[in-house]
Amino acid sequence: MKIFKEFIAFINRGNVIDLAVGVIIGAAFGKIVTSFVTDIITPLLGIIVGGVNLSKLAVTIGEQEGKEIVLAYGRFLQSGFDFLVTAAALFVLIRLVNNFERLRKLQLSKEQEATASTPTPVPEDIALLREIRDSLKQSPLKRD
Repeated sequence: MKIFKEFIAFINRGNVIDLAVGVIIGAAFGKIVTSFVTDIITPLLGIIVGGVNLSKLAVTIGEQEGKEIVLAYGRFLQSGFDFLVTAAALFVLIRLVNNFERLRKLQLSKEQEATASTPTPVPEDIALLREIRDSLKQSPLKRD
């Protein structure tokens, strides 16, 4: 029973729940990035490079028990190429997000400067007391 209570306490910690949420959102974001690369970037690159598909490149290096031994280096090259395209797309996406974040912070700081530089109006009773003080200072009356 003590182990069960410790387990519940462990699960209820904010870090575990935050980690779980991060993993789930990361998986969903991974699907978005994969779709972006597979459905948008790769077809455009296919048009640019003339529809070259590296995954079909292979060399037969021998035969064993009646079966050819094939070194399918094209799939490896295609996987490397896919990785580079995915990394580049993710880099651009993260850079855009960071730029938007920087612009948002800049806008917030400008708004804070504008509100800080605007003088706050002095309440009427304080202004009246200041006028009385200033007039008493200028008064020629002698004080004993």
